[in-house]
Amino acid sequence: MALPPSPEKPRIAARYLPQAAGDKRFKILEAHIKKFQHRHDALIEVLHKAQELFGYLEDDVLRYVAAQLKLPASRVYGVATFYHFFTLKPQGAHTCVVCLGTACYVKGANRVLAAVEQQLHIKAGETTPDNQVSLLTARCIGACGIAPAVVYDGTVTPRQSPESALAQINQWVTP
Repeated sequence: MALPPSPEKPRIAARYLPQAAGDKRFKILEAHIKKFQHRHDALIEVLHKAQELFGYLEDDVLRYVAAQLKLPASRVYGVATFYHFFTLKPQGAHTCVVCLGTACYVKGANRVLAAVEQQLHIKAGETTPDNQVSLLTARCIGACGIAPAVVYDGTVTPRQSPESALAQINQWVTP
């Protein structure tokens, strides 16, 4: 038997609805949440949609999702920070994700990452000042057979070297 909803939850959701009322993206997100019937197990799908709509998962969006799914904000934040494909800050026009899983690391991903950091003058997790490139890392992208792998704008690229990574980066920015 399900417990009746806590009176606190509707008040929490209402706190974010005024902000959402004038923003079409929140209406689309709300429809997506309704499609999943506000189920807790739809959290990842809802976060994907939110990131697609907003570009990244800012605090207000995470709190809105938590309130709508009746989940603790800590759980929503935990999921958003655990998976590498979610981002909590605006990304550049291009993204470079270097896999640092064991197979990739052993085959030189650390050298690839160091070369890209040096070329762009940023560290992993940062975006260039001109907002052209965001450099990210992943624990593992599940492409061990093609290590070291790098994901450029969503496309997994096999057997990367520092030179091949810089060739791709240089297509995006002028050194």
